[in-house]
Amino acid sequence: MQENLEDDEFDERLVFSDEATFHTNGNVNRHNVRIWGEENPHATVEHERDSPKVNVFCAISKNHLHGPFFFEGNVTDDVYLQMLQKWLMDELIANEHEDFVFQQDEAPPYWKLTVRAYLNENLPGRWIGRAGDEDNVLLKWPPRSPDLTPCDLFHWGYVKGLVFVPVFLQT
Repeated sequence: MQENLEDDEFDERLVFSDEATFHTNGNVNRHNVRIWGEENPHATVEHERDSPKVNVFCAISKNHLHGPFFFEGNVTDDVYLQMLQKWLMDELIANEHEDFVFQQDEAPPYWKLTVRAYLNENLPGRWIGRAGDEDNVLLKWPPRSPDLTPCDLFHWGYVKGLVFVPVFLQT
């Protein structure tokens, strides 16, 4: 990936993608937040089981934000594949560089054979993600790697900051 990013034209082609969960009760899902310190902070997080939520997908390139796309219910491989087929590919073809490169992380729905077969057929050698030896992928997403994409480093934090304004800041 680093070698590709040294190519001045690669960043023009790259489209990062990710989804986030928004709980309707106001709880903010901070699944990528880690607490580092010399001592155990004894931090606890309470979870409400099966709280109502909305799953949202976005893709970001150097020049365009694609989305939001709202999923009804949980994001499964079938639901994700339908989103790719019925919305995202048309969106990317219409608005991106003609030989764009699509990135997805290692979320379980992305790893399913049906999703990978679709990407192999429609974006041969132009997708980045968790892949098997038989996949026609540009780059394999490293196992257990952190999400270090613009979606996680900026976009979702910014959007959740707008959506979940603390009560004491509301006027």
